[in-house]
Amino acid sequence: MNQPEKPDPRQLACIQAGSELFNMKGTLEKFSDYLGDAVNKMSKQTPRLAVFPEAFIGGYPKGHHFGAPVGSRSDEGREWFRRYYDDAILMDGPEVAHIGKLAKDHQCDVVTGVIERDGGTLYCSVLTFSSQGELVGKRRKLMPTAAERLIWGYGDGSTLDVMETRSGRLSTIICWENYMPMLRMSQYAQGCEIYCAPTVDDRPNWTSTMTTIALEGRCFVAAASQFMTRSNAPDDFKPVQGDSPDTVLINGGSVIISPLGKVLAGPVFGEEAILTADLDFADIARGKMDFDVSGHYARPDVFSLGVNRSPKKAVE
Repeated sequence: MNQPEKPDPRQLACIQAGSELFNMKGTLEKFSDYLGDAVNKMSKQTPRLAVFPEAFIGGYPKGHHFGAPVGSRSDEGREWFRRYYDDAILMDGPEVAHIGKLAKDHQCDVVTGVIERDGGTLYCSVLTFSSQGELVGKRRKLMPTAAERLIWGYGDGSTLDVMETRSGRLSTIICWENYMPMLRMSQYAQGCEIYCAPTVDDRPNWTSTMTTIALEGRCFVAAASQFMTRSNAPDDFKPVQGDSPDTVLINGGSVIISPLGKVLAGPVFGEEAILTADLDFADIARGKMDFDVSGHYARPDVFSLGVNRSPKKAVE
């Protein structure tokens, strides 16, 4: 006897917008406005999730070199880092509480990139908030890329949890971490359902990477990228891309993809945008009929992965 299909809908929004660099007040106002607009595009009748880009709170200073050619540092560059440091958030600070309140007020799960300050070090992190306003997870980027290593520290395996929310089981993998196969496998094995990829990678081939991950993990993929122009930065910020206010520093490319590789929204380039999609969670099971990378398609007799989940401290 045929059983009727039981839809399991969720709703997802990816916000494509740029921070107000070195302006926390302006960035938080923009965050609040975009979250409200995203929620208005989604139904209150289903669980909903809003995903913001990498480093949205705190900013991604693309095109700035902080006065640090190989073997040298400048006083001016140190002062720029001091400004960036002062604009980063503390985990017990008012910004985290404010975002949690917004998530609760809008009854929406929220994932957002932040620049986190801990002691004398900054981290590129992602925070996950439940629709009840609780901070349910923090991830620190394991491997900053290229010149990011000058301004950000390294995360460790202690923040590799998949987070449980009303919207589903969420992974938060940041930008080029998505090219680390073992990191991805650690998420698939924890039952990731929505794979969130906050990024500033604005290349057209990022969509191909996200499609591969959706097919590999048989999960929904939500890639939220910034769209930022020179006008989003203070007047004395001099990026290598140029000084005209309309010079594009980060060009977007946000996209939402289904577990079988279907593009549900995007990619969008060249403008700020809110991408939305209805997610049928039954698609996850449909996809895993013939491919479950950490289950029936794995070969643990041949391959195994060990993950060190202990926090790494300089002094015990």
